[in-house]
Amino acid sequence: MKTAPTAQPKLYIGIDIHKRSWKIHCSTDLFSGKSFTMPPKPELLREYVHKHFSGHEVATAYEAGCCGYYPHRSFEGYGWRSLVVNPADIHRKGKEKYTKTDNIDAQLISRELKDGRLAGIHVPDVEREQLRSLFRRRNDLVKDFRRVKSYIKMQLLYFGIAIPEEFDNDHWSHKFRDWVDEVTFAYPSARETLDSRMRSFRFIDQELRDVSTKMRAYCRRHYKKDYYLLRSIPGIGGIVACGVICELGDLRRFNNIKHLAGYVGLAPGIHQSGDNQRSTGITVRAHRLMRSYFIEASWQAIRTDPVMQAYYRKHLGKNVKSIIVKVARKLLSRTLAVIKTETPYAIGVIE
Repeated sequence: MKTAPTAQPKLYIGIDIHKRSWKIHCSTDLFSGKSFTMPPKPELLREYVHKHFSGHEVATAYEAGCCGYYPHRSFEGYGWRSLVVNPADIHRKGKEKYTKTDNIDAQLISRELKDGRLAGIHVPDVEREQLRSLFRRRNDLVKDFRRVKSYIKMQLLYFGIAIPEEFDNDHWSHKFRDWVDEVTFAYPSARETLDSRMRSFRFIDQELRDVSTKMRAYCRRHYKKDYYLLRSIPGIGGIVACGVICELGDLRRFNNIKHLAGYVGLAPGIHQSGDNQRSTGITVRAHRLMRSYFIEASWQAIRTDPVMQAYYRKHLGKNVKSIIVKVARKLLSRTLAVIKTETPYAIGVIE
């Protein structure tokens, strides 16, 4: 007696992606499958699936990392279901927590995908992803800028050259730069060192200005409505507005403030056991870059918005760091409301 299949067979592919090779584990709804290594090319995996698993419904998953979303977009182009997952979301049992190989990682991803326990991260569209690279380039330049300034101050301190009181601050005016150019040393080698560092400083300074200008101009041109809605909020300037557009994407995709706060990392951590309950501070899992931007923006918000200032003063007496995190959470809530309602914020309106 011949039996006809009653459902389409399913294939679950877990991939541990690296630059030079992929570790693949294929399992079906009936069998645990096998592991193998292949070159990092989506089209080769497609050929393998067509040859050995023709007619199967295919689902793939891999960890977010250095290879970005190109494989994901390729798999979806083949008509497969594809997930890019946070490595922290892959559940490990028992000794799996203490043993890690590429093959084991691929097997775990395939198992979790088959059991339906994986949730994919948000994958931005290509335009916003490439805009995000410009925003991250700016942050790299900010780090380099701070570093070269520290090197210059370190050299002056090392050789016992005191910075005049009028220049001893974080703002490097043109007068201060001219003063540094005129500093004299006993031997020319130290002067050459300082000249080299000042050339690096001026180059990075100009690059930082150019990248910031181009990023703001692009956001004003292509995301004009959201950009100016964000700019209406006290504390959120052009760079923070660009950060929200680049890193968080369209805020309308978040269901509520809890969803957004959990993504950014401004959600409270709680540990409860029996009758004992304690706060563990803000969650460790966060979008650290945007969390730091919102916390910095909160300091400006309490200076320019009376509502935020009153909220800050209401909590005075507590830990200042805890208070500013509360203000940042409120600023984040305000940001989501402004985008969702598409109504500019009015300063001084009690919420």
